[in-house]
Amino acid sequence: MTRQFLALLAAGLFSATACAQVTVSEPWIRATVPAQKSSGAFMQVQSATPARLVEVRTPVAGRAELHEMAMDGQTMRMRQVKEIELPAGKVVNLASGGYHVMLLDLKRQLKEGESVELTLVVQDAAQKRQEVKLAVPVKPLTHSAHAGH
Repeated sequence: MTRQFLALLAAGLFSATACAQVTVSEPWIRATVPAQKSSGAFMQVQSATPARLVEVRTPVAGRAELHEMAMDGQTMRMRQVKEIELPAGKVVNLASGGYHVMLLDLKRQLKEGESVELTLVVQDAAQKRQEVKLAVPVKPLTHSAHAGH
């Protein structure tokens, strides 16, 4: 009985470690005004092993896309990207002016103080996918990330 319990405990610890491979810190979504159909989601993502952020889902939007802001000559342009690389051990900042998540075709207004479900799908080098489920706070329209991020 003790041997079975230890085996079960060890399996549980291994599973917890495997699921903890990707961490997310300081997630937030910008609030919207009534009838606004898009918003941005921002956060820092870190993977213990090389991986890629390949998909984002949320019930509050018709679509959630990975985007990048980049200079095109003298003009800053936003474009959708297929994936975002997550180098092992390196924090990848999803923020205004760089990589970020766009929530499009919003189904309702996102109000300051509420929390929104967001699921990140991360794929490792072996093509194994992991879902990271988040409850992301909605911040005021005027909110910006801390300086230095």
